[in-house]
Amino acid sequence: MQAMQIESIEIENYRVFKKAKLEALPRLVALVGANGSGKSTLFDVFSFLKDALALNAGKAVARRGGLRELKSRDQAGPIRFGIKFRESGGRLASYELSIGERDGRVVVEHEVLKFRRGQRGQAWHFVNFSCGKGTAIMNEHQYGEAGAKEQRAEYSLDEPDVLAIKGLGQFKDFRVVAEFRSLIENWQISDFHIAEARPATEEGYAEHLSTRGDNLAQVAQFLYAYHPERFKQVLEAMKRRVPGVTEVEARPTEDGRLVLRFQDGSFKDPFIARFVSDGTIKMFAYLVLLHDPKPFPLLAIEEPENQLYPELLGDLAEEFRAYAQRGGQVFVSTHSPEFLNALKLEEIYCLRKEEGFTAIRHASDSENLRALLDAGDLPGYLWKQGLFEGVNR
Repeated sequence: MQAMQIESIEIENYRVFKKAKLEALPRLVALVGANGSGKSTLFDVFSFLKDALALNAGKAVARRGGLRELKSRDQAGPIRFGIKFRESGGRLASYELSIGERDGRVVVEHEVLKFRRGQRGQAWHFVNFSCGKGTAIMNEHQYGEAGAKEQRAEYSLDEPDVLAIKGLGQFKDFRVVAEFRSLIENWQISDFHIAEARPATEEGYAEHLSTRGDNLAQVAQFLYAYHPERFKQVLEAMKRRVPGVTEVEARPTEDGRLVLRFQDGSFKDPFIARFVSDGTIKMFAYLVLLHDPKPFPLLAIEEPENQLYPELLGDLAEEFRAYAQRGGQVFVSTHSPEFLNALKLEEIYCLRKEEGFTAIRHASDSENLRALLDAGDLPGYLWKQGLFEGVNR
């Protein structure tokens, strides 16, 4: 069974994205663009979908100031998302979601999850809902069998702003729906704060690094106790990435807290986390995150280069790529030439404002950029020189 992978994303009427699309997405995706070009907004699309699933669409919209604030300026029609992905069986699936307003209330105007049968076969609509009512496939297990036909049943959800994949994804009869629901539920949009990773934390149990990184010591302790091979990989990577660091431990204190201690080979006594550099803490947090035994299906990180030495960024890009190859698709926004120098042109997408809205272009679509790379140039240096401007125009 292969890991799920998003292959394309379409966005309409969502803030700066009047109509934008990312296509041919690899497992590692880097987003470049000037400040205000929409990189953070793209990450907010992931957060919005996760909130809409967990809290319902109305609350996800309300968190962002209401539909009037959320919709693209002066645009009519609903907010719309389209996601094409490979499910674990390797088949291409499509999810379409439109969110609008009726009688002053946010509603899911349309929600469809469908598979295409082979190259020419008619798609099966596993879920097809509007405003809380719709149909779902009952004989999913027969999908792909010769001569199999859809058997559908009607359902009603509790409210018109509830996503059907939330209501139906709870049941084992809807494996595909449950799998896609799990994909969104387990997205991780990192908002790491160094200050929150430094203090000693209450001793406890945490398997995965939180969005803000405030449970770093607990996750380090978990890796040390239950996945020592992973913790060893983190330690070995720290020794390679941060000169002088020879040991890292998460030590319990007498009052039941955990303290991270970093041993520098130049000194006899270790430093506790609040006394080491921002870069050391951040690199350790990233390595703990990227060596998680169960990768998040989608990991989004804004500007990982902040507080890190430029010479470390090529190695960090390789860590992201290794994580993606283990099963976690990675989206990274960056301004760093050093980070981009470690990437392939196919992994880079350019965001640019055009007439007030954001357009997205694949760097590999530019013949000029491909020719320059073939001649020996590196992507980061080309970006720094401004040669990504107008890609594929």
